[in-house]
Amino acid sequence: MKRPLLLVVVVLMLASLACSINLNVPSAIPKLGPTETFTVSQPLPSGNQVSTINLQMGAGTLDLTGGSSELISGTIDYNVTEWKPSLTSQGDEITLKQEQVSNITLTAPTNVVNDWKLKLSDSAPLDLNINAGAYKGTIDLSGVPLQNLAVNDGASDTQVHFNSLNPVTMQQLNYKTGASQVKLYGLANANFEEMTFDSGAGNYTLDFTGTLQRDATVNIKSGVSQITIFIPSGMSAKIIASGGLNNINTEGTWTTSGDTYETTGSGPTLTIHVDMGLGNLNLYRK
Repeated sequence: MKRPLLLVVVVLMLASLACSINLNVPSAIPKLGPTETFTVSQPLPSGNQVSTINLQMGAGTLDLTGGSSELISGTIDYNVTEWKPSLTSQGDEITLKQEQVSNITLTAPTNVVNDWKLKLSDSAPLDLNINAGAYKGTIDLSGVPLQNLAVNDGASDTQVHFNSLNPVTMQQLNYKTGASQVKLYGLANANFEEMTFDSGAGNYTLDFTGTLQRDATVNIKSGVSQITIFIPSGMSAKIIASGGLNNINTEGTWTTSGDTYETTGSGPTLTIHVDMGLGNLNLYRK
């Protein structure tokens, strides 16, 4: 453990943070109408070119998986007329867009409906961009052929899963979030070359289980937060910590030299640079 005298301060700040990310803040209440359903249906491209899918939603829920026989399909249920989504296609780029839903919280009892239930193709190579406000998300990208993935959201409560290997090489995985609770599982299966995770205050889990296909680099930058990193047994990893005043806690077999933490294994090496403000960094060797 590093700098143990900071533990009390960290716990108090994280407790304050937990109160701040429940998203129960005063919000504008829009005029509600009957719940309507927008149907999403975009056929597969005729060739094998890479398609770009842009999802732009406001506050609400997002349930996103693979398994579609189309490029993207599903439904969006909403009960504010002004929030009716639009689907546009220009060349290889598809945009599913909704006017920004501002000042609506995840837990405020407003009876607002904005539920996105979508499926992506398991066969067509994709670049996927998700831009969202305050939302709850369950995103399962297991086996979806993603060449690039970018997520940019506000205060969110989100889980992202890679339970099986991405069949193509992901060049960039970029995740940027505000004060959130985010859990990323099976990240080695994302098959990325480089990953960035940029966050504000929050509670974050990055689980690198799966099969690492090559040496890969991860850059993490975070504010006042708690970050937990899981490295599976058998994977070679190096974690380099920098930034503010942190408590660094380890479980499992680690070799420590200054602010560098290493665990040995066979195959490719995962190198993680962590730059964070006041908080806890938990390193677990599964």
